[in-house]
Amino acid sequence: MQLSDLLFALIGVGALLAGILPRVLERRPLSMPIAFLALGMIVFALPLGLPDVDPLAHPKLAEHLTEVGVIVALMGAGLKIDRPLGRHRWASTWRLLAVAMPVTIAAMALLGWWWAGLVPAAALLFGAALAPTDPVLASDVQVGEPTDEEDSEDEVRFALTSEAGLNDGLAFPFVYAAIGMAGVAGLGWAGDWVLQDVLYKGVVGVVGGLLVGKALGKLFFRARKEALRLARHSEGFLALAATFIAYGLVEVAGGYGFLAVFIAARGIRSAERSHDYHQVLHDFAEQTERLLTVLLLMLFGGAVVSGLLTPLTWPAALTGLALILVIRPLTGYLSLLRAPGRRAEHAVIAAFGIRGIGSFYYLAYATAHAKFPDAELLWATVGFVVLVSVIVHGIVVTPVMQLLDRSNSRTRTVTETR
Repeated sequence: MQLSDLLFALIGVGALLAGILPRVLERRPLSMPIAFLALGMIVFALPLGLPDVDPLAHPKLAEHLTEVGVIVALMGAGLKIDRPLGRHRWASTWRLLAVAMPVTIAAMALLGWWWAGLVPAAALLFGAALAPTDPVLASDVQVGEPTDEEDSEDEVRFALTSEAGLNDGLAFPFVYAAIGMAGVAGLGWAGDWVLQDVLYKGVVGVVGGLLVGKALGKLFFRARKEALRLARHSEGFLALAATFIAYGLVEVAGGYGFLAVFIAARGIRSAERSHDYHQVLHDFAEQTERLLTVLLLMLFGGAVVSGLLTPLTWPAALTGLALILVIRPLTGYLSLLRAPGRRAEHAVIAAFGIRGIGSFYYLAYATAHAKFPDAELLWATVGFVVLVSVIVHGIVVTPVMQLLDRSNSRTRTVTETR
């Protein structure tokens, strides 16, 4: 038996299960990520001759696989949000990004240095990699398909979707700061970091995303020649074209591609908000994202059984648990004080800051661009956090969201009868 034949069979089985499991697991306290993580662990534990999955040995491969998974998820997230961008309408998002995220980075960096024993550069990378919530594994707590109603989304799903869409790009400056600390003694890197990694890359990411989104929106819906008005042809693969154009062009220009992809998706959506083509684009992006998620989760399961968590220490594990159980819930809840929504909704938003593929991308990117003495411990700890997040959030998300939906339904009924 050749290894390639076995891989074809595994890919086929994974793709088939990606179509079956979401229906089978719907409304059950078990998420699709848990199922595919377990499948990966089982497959790679069997004596099939599969190679060990080691992201430290192949950082570039790990970087690019996770990179594709994240940008496709960002396009899908941007396309399915119904609520137009606005200071008040997106108040929860701005609070999570401006308060919860930097405080989480600082808290995790401090704990990583003081408690887990990481050197300062590695501790900052630790905080930066784990602070963003994940757009790939958080589908169970995100908004649904695009609709014509601007205010159809509940505050929990909207806040978690929009936060995941933006915070992946906003974490990058802190990753670059960690790379600068690892490569240059003292603060000699700080000046270039502020000018280039914070200001220039951020501005190029936002402006590039706006320009690409506006240009593609015009091409899709309002091109002068009917043959070029691509929305009439309902071809879903153009979601991937938009994803790679926005990401590639902005990255070539030296900006943050993650920001550009999400902003471009919002630009496409706002070009013709009620058009049926948004559903076509979203469906294709979601299907592609699901296939990539299956691949990445099975590889993650393989990495776990191949020894990814072996360097994990008790202080590092406790630091990771502190993020999931204390730091994110506390910082998220406090950042949402006086924000739209009820206290129960704020608590759910704060609790479901799911960590996942984005954290692996930042870690792979940083370790491929600078030498971190605690790289093995970093990978083990981040892997442990993602593993716990997938299991804990995957088990409790369905019953919690069902309870919240019933509560919202009762609240609407009482309001309508008054």
